[in-house]
Amino acid sequence: MTAARCLPTLFLALLAFVSALAQDIGWNVRFHGFADNREYAKSGGYSQTILGVRIAPEVRLILDSTHFLHGGINLLHEFGSTEANARQLLPTVYYNYKRSGHDFYIGMFPRNELLSGYHRALLNDTLAYYHPNIEGLLYRFGGNTFHQQIWIDWTSRQTEKDREQFIAGISGRAGMGLAYFSHGATLWHNAGTRNGTAEDAMPIRDNGAAMAKLGIDLSAVSFLDSLDISAGGLVAFDRLRGVYDWRIPKGFISDVYAEYRKIFIANTFYSGEPMAIVFGDRFYTADRYDRLELGWKPLQYKGLESKLTLSLHFTPGAIDNQQQFTLQYNIGRLYAKPR
Repeated sequence: MTAARCLPTLFLALLAFVSALAQDIGWNVRFHGFADNREYAKSGGYSQTILGVRIAPEVRLILDSTHFLHGGINLLHEFGSTEANARQLLPTVYYNYKRSGHDFYIGMFPRNELLSGYHRALLNDTLAYYHPNIEGLLYRFGGNTFHQQIWIDWTSRQTEKDREQFIAGISGRAGMGLAYFSHGATLWHNAGTRNGTAEDAMPIRDNGAAMAKLGIDLSAVSFLDSLDISAGGLVAFDRLRGVYDWRIPKGFISDVYAEYRKIFIANTFYSGEPMAIVFGDRFYTADRYDRLELGWKPLQYKGLESKLTLSLHFTPGAIDNQQQFTLQYNIGRLYAKPR
């Protein structure tokens, strides 16, 4: 029996064992449908169309008001593909601690809400399609106007064939009336294989970026449903040990977002030195970049949100375009366990 076929059986066995210890049981189902057409040839990028659906049923076992145990599966299918990796089945198993502003996760847990605030310059859109779970730890502390979090995602365990790899990050935000300060940073560590020979060994690489911005949220004082303006600095850092020392390009970045009755417009502008951020958006390899998004949210209702977006990517001498439709549906409820 393959590992993929064993996952549902193991999950049901775990559920039956732990549910006997739980006081309450809840359930949740996440659906994510996406169609993303990327026409990047004019700037020398990789054009592709990504189409698929992902569904992630999950059971939550409530041990008490502080301790929670989650278990489920995460299934991806890409439309029209017959390759095995287009039908991805992943386990979702994690422990969550919540108390007095503290929020701690360990295991394999969904990334969509926890890392959704990261800028595309640090973590690109593609991760939401193909890397839905964090496999590691995350700790967050905060309240209504302040939060700070730190996390690590172990993406490859070191073996004789596989390199040791992980992504780590910090982020936070502090509100001061209408104004706020936000920051975020990521680091990708790519080490060697176990007992690798000098001939097939590759240098260890450390790559990442950090961003800090000041912003103002005018949603409460504007006729618009949402109006947010922010600007700050972006710094990348990259080192290939034994080949070159730290490279630290810098630049200026600004964002504007406005929304009115399901119609939105967003703009990101970057100017500075070219940056090679492995898990960031590739357009920041240009010294000047502007992203203009025009969008519509046609369906919004109790956990259902859809978004249709036309994006124009302006780099020196080229204009690329992207059309994206996403639909996310999150349903679930808690119910008391019969006694």
